[in-house]
Amino acid sequence: MNVLRDTILIFRRQLRLSLRNPAWLIIGVIQPILYLTLFGPLVKHFVGAPGASSDQAWKIFVPGLLVQLGLFGSLFVGFAIIAEYRAGVIERMRVTPVSRFGLLFGRVLRDAVALLAQSAILIVTGILMGLRAPVGGVFYALVFVLLLSVSMSSLSYALGLALKSEDALAPLLNSVAVPVLLLSGILLPLTEQSAPTWLYDISRINPFRYIVDAMRQVFLGEYANTTVLWGALVSIALAGVCVMAGVRRFQIESA
Repeated sequence: MNVLRDTILIFRRQLRLSLRNPAWLIIGVIQPILYLTLFGPLVKHFVGAPGASSDQAWKIFVPGLLVQLGLFGSLFVGFAIIAEYRAGVIERMRVTPVSRFGLLFGRVLRDAVALLAQSAILIVTGILMGLRAPVGGVFYALVFVLLLSVSMSSLSYALGLALKSEDALAPLLNSVAVPVLLLSGILLPLTEQSAPTWLYDISRINPFRYIVDAMRQVFLGEYANTTVLWGALVSIALAGVCVMAGVRRFQIESA
């Protein structure tokens, strides 16, 4: 119960800080919206085939953008923890009895709520542009987004506390995020037919590849196949590892 209480306490504090500056919601979603409006029509004509439904391209493109939003929207939250560390917030929390899990997960929960709000805006925009997806598929896609947010936020906070420098964190995140983005098939599917063999083989070691593929399947109304199962297993495993890393880092900083 103490862990739950501490998590809610930190979550409320972080949410209040975010609501004082509502621009975070617009800034966080503006890039995928631009991709959707400017790049989406090109993908629609590229992916579309004679006899295919008009929204087929959107069911491929929108899930990829949701993963992109989860990746970039949560991976850079570590900059905030560096600012808190420099301001002495983390130092003051060392003497409090607040659970270290609560210190991390309260922040992660705030980030997840923000990402879900941004994802809802992206999906609604996609629907206005022609996306037609089953309600169940949208729900499962948001669950994947939630797990992705938990993973990337926890990892980002852990890296931020470990490096304690924006100058070190920024190039590290960019050097990781860009290859992950390109090798996950976010913008276009990576298949044995569409990609060179060497590129396809490299993409198979990228965990985000399985998440993207699973989200595309649920948008197509397919919920019970090996692709969705692998996506769910990878999402859960990634979230577990990243949360443990984040909690461990908070414990080290509070020792």
